[in-house]
Amino acid sequence: MENLLAHRSIRVYKNKPVDQQLINEILEAGIRASNTGNMQVYSIVISTLPELIERLAPCHFNQPASKAPVQLTFCVDFNRFTKWCKQRKAEPSYDNFLAFFTGATDALLAAQNVCIAAESKGLGICYLGTTVYNAEKIIEILELPTGVVPIVTLVMGYPDEQPGLTDRLPLEAVVHNETYHDYSEDAINRLYAEKESSSLTKELLEINKKETLAQIFTDNRYSKKLFVDVSRTYLEVLKKQGFMNQ
Repeated sequence: MENLLAHRSIRVYKNKPVDQQLINEILEAGIRASNTGNMQVYSIVISTLPELIERLAPCHFNQPASKAPVQLTFCVDFNRFTKWCKQRKAEPSYDNFLAFFTGATDALLAAQNVCIAAESKGLGICYLGTTVYNAEKIIEILELPTGVVPIVTLVMGYPDEQPGLTDRLPLEAVVHNETYHDYSEDAINRLYAEKESSSLTKELLEINKKETLAQIFTDNRYSKKLFVDVSRTYLEVLKKQGFMNQ
């Protein structure tokens, strides 16, 4: 419980390899995660070779965390399950969006288990959401076949920094008792007050020359153009990898 409450994303790592046995222990914890129907329709590609990490770095915009000594690319994987079905006289029909969504859920559950296990062993971790931005290039580098799609990358290693805890919204902002309770204008103001008044927010507003924190998200970090462009390219990836037979 304590290590969960102390979670922080580590972006700078020591130039120190992580022992393969330790990686395997962490991955064993990962695959014990809950999954749909016990199918485990995901795969984890481990990258530790410096030359491979170097090739993958541009896919993650060369951000500092992309140089971590261990990269784990979590993928939806119906390739393995489909082959198993066919070899057991069963006819699979997992070339659709529901199959992709099922695999994505399983993969993310496993990824979070890996995070918890890694941090309990004194390692730092960081999620790289950029995986979906450049999925096609990652597919090429990792030689992923049809039926396999990368959805998130988790990097880990020995921390070379100790950043402060990132702020979170209060519990009442994300938890609804019994049924969903929509947010009034006053509730929005109250729930975001601490985040908006922080020194970090003031610094970000000055750097980005914006009036509100919300504008930094909508105009700079996660703009409409970014979301539309990535949505379009990722849907093309799903089509190429065999998940759009609706």
